[in-house]
Amino acid sequence: MSGEISMIGSVILALFLAGYLGQQYLPPPKPKVIGLDLGTTFCSVGVFHPGSGDVEVIADEEGRKSIPSAVSFTAAAVLAGHEAVELADGDPQNTVYDAKRFIGKIFEAEALEQESARYPFKVINNNGSAEFLLSTNHTFTVTPEFIASRLLLTMRKMAERRLDVHIQKAVISVPAEFDERQRNFTVRAANLAGLEILRVINEPTAAAMAYGLHKVDVFNVLVVDLGGGTLDVSLLNKQGGMFFTRAMAGNNKLGGQDFSQRLLQYAMERAHQEFGAPPALKEDIHRLRQAVEAAKLNLTLHPSATVRVPLSLGARDRSESAGGAAAAAAPVLFQAVITRQLFEELNEDLFQKILAPVETVLAEGRLDKADVDEIVLVGGSTRIPRIRRLIGEYFGKEPNTSVDPDLAVVTGVAIQAGIMGGSWPLQVSAIEIPNRHLRKTNFS
Repeated sequence: MSGEISMIGSVILALFLAGYLGQQYLPPPKPKVIGLDLGTTFCSVGVFHPGSGDVEVIADEEGRKSIPSAVSFTAAAVLAGHEAVELADGDPQNTVYDAKRFIGKIFEAEALEQESARYPFKVINNNGSAEFLLSTNHTFTVTPEFIASRLLLTMRKMAERRLDVHIQKAVISVPAEFDERQRNFTVRAANLAGLEILRVINEPTAAAMAYGLHKVDVFNVLVVDLGGGTLDVSLLNKQGGMFFTRAMAGNNKLGGQDFSQRLLQYAMERAHQEFGAPPALKEDIHRLRQAVEAAKLNLTLHPSATVRVPLSLGARDRSESAGGAAAAAAPVLFQAVITRQLFEELNEDLFQKILAPVETVLAEGRLDKADVDEIVLVGGSTRIPRIRRLIGEYFGKEPNTSVDPDLAVVTGVAIQAGIMGGSWPLQVSAIEIPNRHLRKTNFS
């Protein structure tokens, strides 16, 4: 009997030794479960690499680690991401974005009409569900989940190209306030893209995992997610590896696009003063919008940025007033120096709106500011220095900025994808406790 036990022990030891040597000297298996962040404005895909334990956010062929959440329809093709954005100004009626706002949602007729008024493309009501009416060589409708599926398919292909394996399984993130129907429609979108969803994880929980908070002793975590179009604030309570969402609030009409719009309005007014008329040609407005967006990004690192854009309208006005031929006139050069101080002054009232949902989640969660252990920033707009100062001043301590806010959610989802795929080294999985009675307070 003792000989049999000794033999079993030797076999187990040999298996462990073989596993250790395999880990050290054999190439690790390629990940086959991807993590997907289907954002309102941008999307990203990541993987957890077995062996090294590294998370890689996969870039496209141009090296960009996120793609715009836009899909454009032409008579010949359906384009997603950056290709769609390139067509947006030339054919806005057939370029759909912000589809995540509509997916799986049931609208009252008046509410859908108000929501759709914000967009250049046509949104129609199909028994309470939103659909998008498009017209290329014929007129047709598509659903929000179809739009989402094209973005997910694009990211799946990005992952397959990078990993050189066929991808069929994924973990996907959703806003914490998504109900069962919205989650199911998100999963349906992934299915249309040929993906089996192993788990749906809340975005704040994914962000907390990216910061490693599922492995350390913290209890109350405040997640401020400020992206291109929406603000979401979530208060999480964590004990062990379990996350419980105590309160949620936000503003679905506040984000980086609004800050850029203030800069665009300022630049338009300056151009009007200089040339006697505001830019009206869509090409001019498109170039100006791109320039102020670039300036906004530069201002996160530098005290000033220069907007320099050739404008056709000013040249036309000046040549026509001089009796010249408008078509032959050279464009004028619009230049303006934007300082960080000016940018903050233009947007200070919008920045202050961030604190309202923060105060609400603390009140609903029955917590004082001092009871918050970690403040986690998510979303590219939280890079703005004034926003970081505002949050830090409110809590009396600096928020955690150790993770790229643009990639926090996709990093956490990729970690969860590695867990679901059984990747080594093993991680502690985040367990979410559903709170079906929780409702998000919205300040929009």
